[in-house]
Amino acid sequence: MCLFVYNNYMEPKYKKVILKLSGEAIADSSNSILNPKKLSDIVSLIETLFKCGVKVGVVIGAGNIFRGRIAVDNGIDTESGDYMGMIGTVINLKAISSLLNQRNIPNVLYSALNVENVTKHYDVEIAKKDYENSVVLLAGGIGKPNFTTDTCAALRAVELDAELILAGKYGVKGVYDKDPRLYKDAKFLEKLTYQEVLDMDLKVMDKTAISLLLHSNVITKVFSMDDMNNFILAIEDKDIGTIIKEK
Repeated sequence: MCLFVYNNYMEPKYKKVILKLSGEAIADSSNSILNPKKLSDIVSLIETLFKCGVKVGVVIGAGNIFRGRIAVDNGIDTESGDYMGMIGTVINLKAISSLLNQRNIPNVLYSALNVENVTKHYDVEIAKKDYENSVVLLAGGIGKPNFTTDTCAALRAVELDAELILAGKYGVKGVYDKDPRLYKDAKFLEKLTYQEVLDMDLKVMDKTAISLLLHSNVITKVFSMDDMNNFILAIEDKDIGTIIKEK
């Protein structure tokens, strides 16, 4: 058993995970793109998982730095906007890498975009080896425009033989049949298959990501990250949030 930073004991069921985070997970409410406490909490979580023997990959968005709406409003073409967002994910994961280094947690920063002198270019076979002994930070999306970080998380989970995608959300406890922030009668869905997500047109991840997971062994758990301990409960396979799997 391992001591978690929030004084809980952890008994992980899942040993190979991908953390799928939004840029908001480390964003400040002011004009600053990074919030020191949020950033520290995420790094503490990664540190704890790694020290407990969990293999950790991290995919993060860049909504705290750049959104597609900004491109549209400034007359920037969509493809350029997508590349700007991908570069934003490099910035976010470079920050996480720096703090992990300060805590002596081995990590490798990869990017599907070629960002020489800042990251290693993503190579699935090399990344698989690093995944065994280091935290792998997976930036740059899939290196092409028109794909989201959802697709990146799904693809990397399949490529690295991860067992579980941890998709923490703010303000909701999991997946609903419709947006609970707009509809008071929204029904919480505790268990789903990937096919049901597609059939019901649920906005959990984009359809490309769900299609990649459709015939895989990867499980996705969607839960509230308003309490960071929920990441631990999810890895312990406790009854929390929504679980999505093939069968």
